[in-house]
Amino acid sequence: MTRLATPPHHGGLLVVQPLRHKRCAACRRGPLSLLVLEDGAPRCLDCADLGHLVFLPRGDTALTRRSREESTLSAVVVRFNRRKSRYERQGVLVEEAALVRAERRCLADAEARRRRRARDARLRAAQDVRFTEAFAAEILRLFPGCPVERATAIAAHASLRGSGRVGRTAAGRALTEGAVISAVVAAVRHMDTPYDQLLMGGVPRYEARRRIAGAVEAVLRSWEAGVRVRLTG
Repeated sequence: MTRLATPPHHGGLLVVQPLRHKRCAACRRGPLSLLVLEDGAPRCLDCADLGHLVFLPRGDTALTRRSREESTLSAVVVRFNRRKSRYERQGVLVEEAALVRAERRCLADAEARRRRRARDARLRAAQDVRFTEAFAAEILRLFPGCPVERATAIAAHASLRGSGRVGRTAAGRALTEGAVISAVVAAVRHMDTPYDQLLMGGVPRYEARRRIAGAVEAVLRSWEAGVRVRLTG
């Protein structure tokens, strides 16, 4: 039997959604959709005394939190992401009666929570607008020859919430010179050089970057000097 990677332990019970077919080491039932690791061996939920719990997928934060508050016994369900080489939360197991009580609590204040979410969304949108404007202004300070519309587009792309791009990093949020320049270089690379075509043609990324380095530098120098030109290539 292939051993499972050991999931992280942050306190509380953990249940695993296995990527491969597994059988319970105790009762031999399988394949298991959910299992508990005990001393490195898989156990089905019944053998782990968790068979009476119901699965609540992730997605509704309020319902998840309240279900765990209402449930005497609960467990976090995780699954291994091979691409990211880490376990990721998929939901929770809670008592069915606890889930019913939590759903009633959520229904009782659903309108108030909807209004709060709407207020929070408006606040985040306003914050994003201000940050994008500040990012664009910093681009224009460093590259006065950059067209205003390009600076705005670069700033909006780099600072998109949830994108994980440079504008959302700590350095980007602080508008450090390095982060701003990185965003500009990336935009020039994709928009003003044949970089994407080279990648599509099978050229390795580092080689493609080497080939277009001069073209990127030419655009940056022209923008630094205040010359509003666009390199085509």
